Amino acid sequence: MSVLLKKSNFDAISSKELAQQIEGKKKCAVKLPTWFRTAEIYFPSKLNIEQSSSENTAIYKAGLLNGKSLLDVTGGFGVDSYFFSQRIREVILCEINKELSEITAHNLKVLGADGIKVVNTDGIEYLKKSDKIYDWIYIDPSRRDKTKGKVFKLSDCSPDITEHLDLLKEKSKAILLKTSPLLDIAMGLKELKSVEEIHVVALNNDVKEILWVLKDQYHAEPLIKTINIKKPQDEFFAYKRSSEYLTKSDFSEPLDFLYEPNAAILKAGAFKTIGNEFHLKKLHEHTHLYTSEKLVKFPGRVFKILSVNPYNKKSIAALNIGKANVTIRNFPISVADIRKKHKIPEGGELYLFFVKDLNNKLQILKCVKT
Repeated sequence: MSVLLKKSNFDAISSKELAQQIEGKKKCAVKLPTWFRTAEIYFPSKLNIEQSSSENTAIYKAGLLNGKSLLDVTGGFGVDSYFFSQRIREVILCEINKELSEITAHNLKVLGADGIKVVNTDGIEYLKKSDKIYDWIYIDPSRRDKTKGKVFKLSDCSPDITEHLDLLKEKSKAILLKTSPLLDIAMGLKELKSVEEIHVVALNNDVKEILWVLKDQYHAEPLIKTINIKKPQDEFFAYKRSSEYLTKSDFSEPLDFLYEPNAAILKAGAFKTIGNEFHLKKLHEHTHLYTSEKLVKFPGRVFKILSVNPYNKKSIAALNIGKANVTIRNFPISVADIRKKHKIPEGGELYLFFVKDLNNKLQILKCVKT
């Protein structure tokens, strides 16, 4: 029976509050292990936890910064500020929600983050009244509208970064902006000026956020850096969009090995550059998979190709598949429809890639991981 339906065993705590603490702690087990294992932490609503950075991504962000002062305009649950404070002496965290600001202040005190000042206020209004120039301003605009639906355009977020960009630049030496992983990078570059770096951050091959480093005097082309945070080793790749435009792909039929770039690289749009960097052949202009005769170390998944088969019923029957992991690339049929049509259960050590090759023929690549 749900805790919500039971009477609380604690006189000062309602069943609703108790349920929130139980649910909040569960959500932090993997995402925020420091908060999870620390006694006396008070957990806010699940939405506040869902909107916060994970420890892994917060640690990565903190590694981008240096200096003496930082203003966190949209502090929230305080995860990013906690890790910023381990590198920057003075951190001011603004949070407009009174209850959340009190929870955050309490938790940061419990965690021993004494260098963080929590202020219950609108961060933009605080900045307007401040006469200080910060080394860094960090801003993570809310990506929810008034009906709590998700939004992705910069101008639809709150606060609207495009409206306040001049103010943010006026009051800081540098800005670190966190945006939705669904934000189009080309669109972001049109709306933002003086972008020095863009960081596409994935955690275990799931893109979590895009970070934008803005410096007012920077007018050159930004470097796009990708990271896939994973064990046993993080994967890094960096490129510039001009290089992507100038690079020409080499194409080939599938050879001995198949390479699938990690999600951060695919989000960043380094489709030609990644193949050129690792001396790989591409299967098709729009099939973002790569191949080689010799095995190379690669930031993504690597497979040994066992066989290449035309896509038809006879070919699939001949493969004699028990179960397999199915992936499509530039293919006209969905994974769900392939599984249903050909009765392929999910799982096992076999991988089937349904692809379009350089001659626009539909093929099945039967593979195993290297």
